[in-house]
Order: sequence, then structure tokens, then C-alpha cells
Amino acid sequence: MKRIKLEITTLSPLAIAGKKPGSVSEVEDHIPGSVIRGAIASQILQLSNQQTPGIAEQNLTAGGGDFEALFLGDEPAIFQNAYPAVAKMADEFNSTKKKPDLISQVVTDEIMVLPATAVSSKTNPGFQPKGNGVFDTLIDRFCADAYNFPYDPSDPKSLKDKTDARVEPFGGFYSKTNDSEIKYQYRTHSTSTRFLTRVGINRRRATSEDDILYSLEVLNESFVENPLAGSTKNWNPIVYRSAILVKDAELAKSLENFINQNSHLFRLGGATSRGLGKVTIKAEVEDASADVEARISEFKEKLQQRWELWSVFGKPEKNILERTYFTIDLQADAILIENWRRTTVISPQMLCQAVELDDEYSQPSKEQQEDFLKLEVAYSSYNYRSGWNAAWGLMKDIELVTNRGAVYLFSTTQPNLWMDKLKELELKGVGDRTCEGFGKVQICNPFHLVMREEAV
Repeated sequence: MKRIKLEITTLSPLAIAGKKPGSVSEVEDHIPGSVIRGAIASQILQLSNQQTPGIAEQNLTAGGGDFEALFLGDEPAIFQNAYPAVAKMADEFNSTKKKPDLISQVVTDEIMVLPATAVSSKTNPGFQPKGNGVFDTLIDRFCADAYNFPYDPSDPKSLKDKTDARVEPFGGFYSKTNDSEIKYQYRTHSTSTRFLTRVGINRRRATSEDDILYSLEVLNESFVENPLAGSTKNWNPIVYRSAILVKDAELAKSLENFINQNSHLFRLGGATSRGLGKVTIKAEVEDASADVEARISEFKEKLQQRWELWSVFGKPEKNILERTYFTIDLQADAILIENWRRTTVISPQMLCQAVELDDEYSQPSKEQQEDFLKLEVAYSSYNYRSGWNAAWGLMKDIELVTNRGAVYLFSTTQPNLWMDKLKELELKGVGDRTCEGFGKVQICNPFHLVMREEAV
């Protein structure tokens, strides 16, 4: 499978509304995969209807085969959500203060979603140096449950700073730099919004219409790289990063050429006829790979270390080290269905069905089923999503979705059987409508290894 990396640079505000039940319409904090998918499909069809389409358009629309394979086939291309690449990082080199100031800068590191088990200080949340730090509670909480011991984490800086020790869940986008010379390696990613007020126009008189005044909430198109620079503010366009997964190598190359040749023609979101949604997209093909085995190994090693520390509380009810553990972390909202009903939990049966291991899971007893695969713990929440289908001109159905950041801890006694399956699952995702960006997962998010005394 090939991965087409996308770099989306915004040139005007983006009106990307997330529809919810009722009349509420809130702007998204990212660019959904369905929006990217619709924009590319629309542009392919629009250019292919011209009298002299380019080579890229001919390759994608010859006989309708390539277009159908990309968007309508049994294994269509997977358009993942685009997350903001603008990170808030410590200005370590230009500040003499005890706590460096935060600056915004576009980074090339992988953008991930913090797991639901991540927490931070209630009074001063966030990554260091401005915040008291963020850490994960999954492993420690799991060990505490095995000892039948209550686990109530506190802010590690509360005693030193004499502040409130309470912690609360801390979510959002983050990245980690691979530069070992940088002290504060974790950065938070976010977007900013504003309201644009518009007035309706009377088409007959070409003047403003009475009683038609409305506001659009939009994602900002630029940011200040260094807000401390005063009058020499340097405004830069906001960049989002996404990917398209395509099974066929030749088809991936054709799609890459099409995107690069028409990078300035794409429009994302609504109100494009009013000047919004203008972007440029840069595409680059690479081999799709995942280091799942290394992450599972690191997770296992950290679990063993913490288990030895918890041994001071005596003899546990069970020895958790007899099994191999891995987590499934949602990196995008997921639409999960089990037995024709909506759910927010990935059960062992659903996971086996997703990776096509139904026959192996058909065990004669419950004990043998749990020996093969067992869901140890789940942390998830739900929301509702809808949208607008531009091709049909209709509203999409309201879907109950499991929020991104959800964490599912599984265990098995047959890890070798699952390695290749988990690699495939990380590429294809879980649940329905994965081709629109839903259901993207990550096996063993690296943030699970950040313990309380190592808060970052």
C-alpha cells in the first residue's frame, strides 16, 4: 500500500462546519477527510469534462475505471483527516527567562492525538515549560486495579509550587520532536477561529437585504510566528497535514501528479463562492509502513517496569505479565457498529472481524476466547456528527461517533498471530466510513509511556 502525504497551506479562511443535532453548527478544529475527498473528486470530474483535459485527468478518468477504484470501489482510497501542523513550542534559544516564552511554528513531526488517559494540572494545564506538564495514567491505573488498590493521581509539581494537586483529562493534538538537543520535546497543536459577519444581497436591487445578517465561524488562515516581536510581526499561512492511502502504486502516482499539477485549484469547506476555502495542496508518495512491533515491545517493557514498582503493595490478585498487551488508540472519530447497533467500545469480536480472524475466534468456551483475545479496559466517549453531501445535495445522516482519543487495552497469549493484523488495522482503520477519515487508529500510542514522575 502507498501513502500520499498531503501538505495543505491555507490562503483564505476555512468555513468547515461540524453539523450536530438541531440548529447548532460549530467550526471543526481540523479538516475532515470527507472534505478533502469531496474536493479532490469534484476537481477531477470538473477538469475531466473540459475539452482538453491534462494527462493526469485522462489517467484518472479513462473509462471511469481509475476514478471508480479511488472513490467507489470495494477498497477505495482512504482520505485521512488533516491536522494543524502549527505547534506552540518553547523559545529556548531567544529567551533568558526562567520559563521560555511560547512561539508558534510549522513543524514536520508526526501530528498525533493525545489519549483519553492523559491528564494535566487543573490550575495550570499544558506541556512544560508554561504548564505543569502532562502525563499518562493508563499503565499505573491498570496495575493498581490488579492490586485492588485505588489510583488517584496528583499534579507532580503541586508540592514544589504549593498549588492545587488536582488533575483533569487533557486532550488535543500534539507532536514530539526527534531533536535530542531540544529540552522541551513535546508541543501542542491547535487552531484559532474568528467570526465573519455577512449581509444578504437583494438580487434585484443589488443592495443589502433587510433582516438578513449572519455570521460564519471560520478557521483562521494565518498565524503570528513570534507574537513578542512587536511591530515586526511575521504572519505565515497555517499548514495542515494529512495522507491518502491507496492500494495500487500506479493509481497513487497518478493521483499525486493530479494534485501537484492542480494544487492551486482546490477549495475546501463551505462559502467558496464568497472567497473562502482557498488552499494549495502538495502531495508526495511514499511506502506505507508502521513500526507496530517496536511500539508494542516498548509498551511491554514499560508495563513490566511499573509492575515491579507496584509490587511493594504485596501479592496481587493476578499476574498480568503472563499475557501480551497492546492498545488501540483512536486518532480520529470512529463509527462503531456491533450487531446492527451503535456502540462506543471495540469488543474482541469486533476486532477479530475487523482483522478477518473470525474463524480463529470461534472457540468452544469463554475461557479459550479470553485466552485468544481479551478487552481489559476501555476509555471512550461519544458525540454526534452530520454534514452536507455536495454530490447529492442532501444532508448526511446523523451518526453517533466515538470521540478521537479513545483508548482500548487488549491482551492476548498469542502475540505472533496479531502482529501483521495490527499493522494492517493501523493502515485501514476500524468501523464504518474509514475512507472519509473516520476510524483511524494507532497501536500503542507512545504517550502511554510518559509516567507521572516524568511529566512533560
